[in-house]
Amino acid sequence: MSSNPLALFRRRARKPAFGRILLYVLMVALAVPFLLPLLWMVSSSLKPISEIFSYPPSLLPSDWRWDNYARITDYQPFGRQYFNSLYIAALVCVGSVVVSAMAGYAFARVRLIGGGTMFVLLLTALLMPSEVIIVPLFRLFSEIGWTDTHWPLIIPAVFGSNSVFGTFVMRQFFLGLPAELEESGRLDGLGRFGLFFRIALPLAGPSLSAVALLSFLHSWNSFLEPLVFLRSPEMFTLPVALTQIVDNFGAPVWNVQLAASTLTVIPVLAVFLVAQRWFIKSIVNSGLKG
Repeated sequence: MSSNPLALFRRRARKPAFGRILLYVLMVALAVPFLLPLLWMVSSSLKPISEIFSYPPSLLPSDWRWDNYARITDYQPFGRQYFNSLYIAALVCVGSVVVSAMAGYAFARVRLIGGGTMFVLLLTALLMPSEVIIVPLFRLFSEIGWTDTHWPLIIPAVFGSNSVFGTFVMRQFFLGLPAELEESGRLDGLGRFGLFFRIALPLAGPSLSAVALLSFLHSWNSFLEPLVFLRSPEMFTLPVALTQIVDNFGAPVWNVQLAASTLTVIPVLAVFLVAQRWFIKSIVNSGLKG
């Protein structure tokens, strides 16, 4: 064992640095499978079609085709479809947050007869795939004249699986609130709605952001429901619109499709970058309480 204090200090300082470098290398290696498809999509959106599937593949285009982005509107009313997806996702996001917060608070803080059984039955809705009920929903919405409108994409999403999972997340959060907070609120004369809106809800920011983020992503990426319920290109949302960018022979125009796909990623990245800190905090907290 060395008795030189300076050498001992250098060895101890070198170990954390080596471990940190090894951790960074491991993180970069694990990120490659997730980042490579995204980089390929962005790069291919700037290439001519003949270069996208050429061998050997290249990451950067040899012939930069910025006009691929301008050509999107030649095939679809892309601006209208982009607005459709944005406002539908925003309405689903707000509606799911309101329903989930109120239902989660009721299951967690209000004494209901059979409340536990009702909550378990509610969770079973998560086990039912959407494909099972798509035909009955189509017949129902056809009878009331909602096909080729956006209502079938909003109402079932707000009161369906989005809100069921959101109710679970919010219930777990409200279960962890100290009872003393509500007792002090009652001493100040607050009723049940006052306790919810003035004490419980202001503390639920991280969980609310997680529910909002998941609801937005679910609505933004939804494909089956828009494909079944919508007919007009002006009513399409982006996932369906991307499949309709084809030439006169029905073949996909890959570079224009990938340019449109790149633009559809922007809102998702923006929402996630804003809410990621609260989202991770909420998932950690909700997973610790039963």
